[in-house]
Amino acid sequence: MTWSHPRGYDPMVACSSLWKQKTGVAIEWDKRSLQDFESFPVEELARAYDLIVIDHPHVGQITAERCLEPLDVTGREAERAALASGSVGQSYPSYSWQGRQWAFPIDAASQVQAWRPDALDAPPSRWNEVLDLTRQGRVLLPLRPPHSLMVFYTLAGNLGHSCATDPSRDLIDIETGSEVFEAMRDIAALIDPDCFEMDPIAVSEHMTETDSRIVCAPLIYGYVSYAMAGFRAHRLAFADIPVIGAGGAIGSALGGTGIAVSAFSKAKDAAIDFAYWVASGDVQRSAYAAAGGQPGHAAAWEDQKVNAATGNFYRDTRATLEGAWVRPRHDGYMAFQQAASDRIIAGLTSRHRAGQVVADLNRLFRESVPVQVSGARA
Repeated sequence: MTWSHPRGYDPMVACSSLWKQKTGVAIEWDKRSLQDFESFPVEELARAYDLIVIDHPHVGQITAERCLEPLDVTGREAERAALASGSVGQSYPSYSWQGRQWAFPIDAASQVQAWRPDALDAPPSRWNEVLDLTRQGRVLLPLRPPHSLMVFYTLAGNLGHSCATDPSRDLIDIETGSEVFEAMRDIAALIDPDCFEMDPIAVSEHMTETDSRIVCAPLIYGYVSYAMAGFRAHRLAFADIPVIGAGGAIGSALGGTGIAVSAFSKAKDAAIDFAYWVASGDVQRSAYAAAGGQPGHAAAWEDQKVNAATGNFYRDTRATLEGAWVRPRHDGYMAFQQAASDRIIAGLTSRHRAGQVVADLNRLFRESVPVQVSGARA
């Protein structure tokens, strides 16, 4: 099971076809919408599928549910070391939890910047430049949950005050959190309100239309498909995030996906073999990238041919990926991510006080750990 976009589905089908030629093992892929992918219970998927594409904030929950098979099997240490050394930013360790490796990165992403090179001389490098373009009606910002929270995370991280990952602490101090929320309020007051219903795909689609006035999405999960000539009427270019702080392109909320194996699978060994193979540098920079994937291995990000086919998508965003921040991953985080995203949107649309919004985010974060009843999750 993977997610329903050419970037998520096509490379898995292409690589599985090669795998069948190589091993005789057939793998069939189903797909879910992006929204389902971000929120659907992994345990239900694990009971239906041998291989599952996940994102790293799920690892605490899946560890508690025991629905995935650890991939750090004995005898394959050298292969794992090669995968770890090829990690783009924190992609590989983002799937490590409680001493085990629960997935291998096959797709690396964080919030970066998208822009129209045919309509803008260069992407803005500072946040005040973004606001100037926004006042001209030329900017969109995806804010549909969970992206409202992702923008909050990235702005906080870029200011040098990344949010907490331990729910025993406040998510962020009131002063910094209020500064971040006010920055979001400033841009939200200038953009099309439809942004509250838009995810990165919707924004990217709008930007590539022939009659679109939108030339910049300053914080958006990069989709390499839109960097390829011919994918849409107009090609998007991608760049490092515009900075609001003083530390450069740091603090972006890490995204991407990893391939995992179901603990309930009756073909665990075969599934694990495929996971190791498809995440390897040689496959990632060849068949996976050629099929429209957005590889998770540095071998692809550094490959000249891969970059040439994507307008230097990888080289132009690499600094942001290397400085990206890993979201909380504890059991209970996924419900917090939805609730916090909704709270930020309510605060922006109803003009709530920044301090109250941040206080509510902190409360939700502290309350996000499931209550234990007689040793069981409740």
